Parts: sequence; structure tokens; C-alpha cells
Amino acid sequence: MGDIAKGALGGAWSLLVGWVLPTAINLAVLTTTLLPSLRKVPPFEHASSLAEGRGALAFLTASLMLGLVLNALQNPLYRILEGYLLWPSLAYEHGCRRHQEIRRILTDRLRLMRLERRAAGPGLSAIDRADLALLRHSRHLTRYQSQDQRSTVTRRALLQERLARYPVDDSHLAPTRLGNAIRRFEVYAYDRYQLDSQLLWNELTSTAPEQARRQVDTARTSVDFFVCLLYGHLAVLLAAVVTLTSTANAAGAPAAAATAVVLAALLPVWYRCAVSATDEWAAAVRALVNVGRHPLAASLGLNIPKEIAAERTMWSLVSRLPRIPYHENAAALDHYRRSPAHPNDNTT
Repeated sequence: MGDIAKGALGGAWSLLVGWVLPTAINLAVLTTTLLPSLRKVPPFEHASSLAEGRGALAFLTASLMLGLVLNALQNPLYRILEGYLLWPSLAYEHGCRRHQEIRRILTDRLRLMRLERRAAGPGLSAIDRADLALLRHSRHLTRYQSQDQRSTVTRRALLQERLARYPVDDSHLAPTRLGNAIRRFEVYAYDRYQLDSQLLWNELTSTAPEQARRQVDTARTSVDFFVCLLYGHLAVLLAAVVTLTSTANAAGAPAAAATAVVLAALLPVWYRCAVSATDEWAAAVRALVNVGRHPLAASLGLNIPKEIAAERTMWSLVSRLPRIPYHENAAALDHYRRSPAHPNDNTT
């Protein structure tokens, strides 16, 4: 019974903290700052009357219901912020080009700082000296050279952290910062092992150690919190705009204007917090892939080869099976399959 309660509480914790709690915060802002002014607006008039005399119960019920709805809609909500849904093609392409340039600048800045540190001592090769001269005269680095020359170890670590939030390949770039921060760990398994973790996610999580799965859920909860808070602020901001444009709510205009200004200022803050929170999510997914691919291979009846190149070939064949119709080339997996009498098999 204790294990059942612990498991139920663990699953509910992500829902409560990630979606219900930020929904309650946004409803609290709405009811305390805008609801008195929205009582005469038709869409909010009925909801206001329902809350009369049962404020606490109505508040908790609304928070729970809206939190459940937002949790069910989390995939499209994330895709909008990542730049995959409802984005025009021109905006998508412009965002990808912009982040490709940002990633290139970060890479060149870090390389220039490394070469300048090494130039103070012996051993700099002719190729490195040529790269150093080229980077020093690069126009897109001119604005950063003065501050980078005074950079500390902490500043270089922060630049490396920003660069680490991008996928390793330009072909995987997304048009938004959040999209790139998430995309980096979505392609981690494929880049290192040729394992399509997105396609085999259910198989991977069902066989991975419980601690690794729990870490992924816990790390994602922080990102869910800020994403839900951001969308809730947008909804409250829209309600504030409705209040300001309503001629019957002149008395509530100052409170609505102040609420709109504060929420508009907080939106980029929560977005940056969501991007930063993906660092822990990325580390959890990386750990899940590194330690979970061994039990995944065992559950599929496969032996992981000793050579990394052979392992990449094996996972490439495994990832191809559920993605495309069966082809006779899949028989190459026979080379990696376990025999029925393998000592690690749980046979009697």
C-alpha cells in the first residue's frame, strides 16, 4: 500500500506543481485585480456570480480543472513556444537563421578566448595562429572582443552554457530559444549512439532504472511550471485588455493597466526561466539514455557490442524497424541478437 501511495503521489506531484499551481497563481491574479472590474462584462458576469458565497471552493475547482486541461494540451502548448506550431514559414526560417548565427558567434567567441589563452605560452600551431588572426579581425566578433578579453572563468562558463543549449548540428536548429534548448537533448541519443530516443521513448522509459525515469519527470516539472505560468499570464493580460477597452469599467482601468504592464514585463522573465530550467531536464534525459540503453537492448534480446561504431550501427538498425516498413536489410540485426541460452537471460 505504501508503494502504491508513493507512486500515485509521485505522478500527481508533477501535475500539481507543473500545471495546477501556476494555474492557481494566475487565477489569484485575475480574481484579485481584474474580476471586480469584469463583473459587468458578459463573458465574465456569469462566472463571477457562480463564485459568490463559494469563493474558496470555486477557486480550487477552477484551478484543478484548468490545470488538468492545460496538462492535456501540453504538447501543442510546447510546440507553439518551440516554433513548430502556428508559425509561418517565413518566421520559422528567419528564426532558424538567427539562431544559427547566434550559435556561430558563441562558438567563435569561445574559440577566440581559448586561442588567446594558449597564445600566451608556447606550442600554438601554425593553423591555430592563422585561426587566431582570422577571429581577431572578424567583424561579427568586434563588438564582443573588449568584454571577452576581460572575461573571467565564470563568464566563459556562462557562454559555454548558452552554447550548450543548442543542438550540435545546424540541421536540428529550431526558430526559438526554448525549441533549441529542448531539441538539444531530443537528438542527444541519436548523435552519440544513433539511437532515436524520440521514436523509442516508450521502450526506453519502460526499461530504464526507476531513478532515471523519476529524474526526467522531476526535471520537466520545472519547465512545465514556467510554461503554464507564461500562458496563464497571457490569458490574464488579455482579460486586462478587455477591461481597458470596456467603456463600462472606467473605474477599474488603473488596476487593469497596472496588471497589464506587470504581466507584460514578466512574460520574457518566465520564458527565460523555462529555457534555463531545461538544463536539468537535458541532464536527466542524457542520464536516462546513457544508463537506459543497456536494459533496453537486453529487453529487445540484443547484445551491445564492445565497439562504439558497432553499437551505433546496431541502434541505427533498431531505430529503423518501427519507423519504416519491414525490409530484408533488417536481418542484419541477427548479428546482435542473443542466443536463447545466453547466461544473462532469465530462463530456468
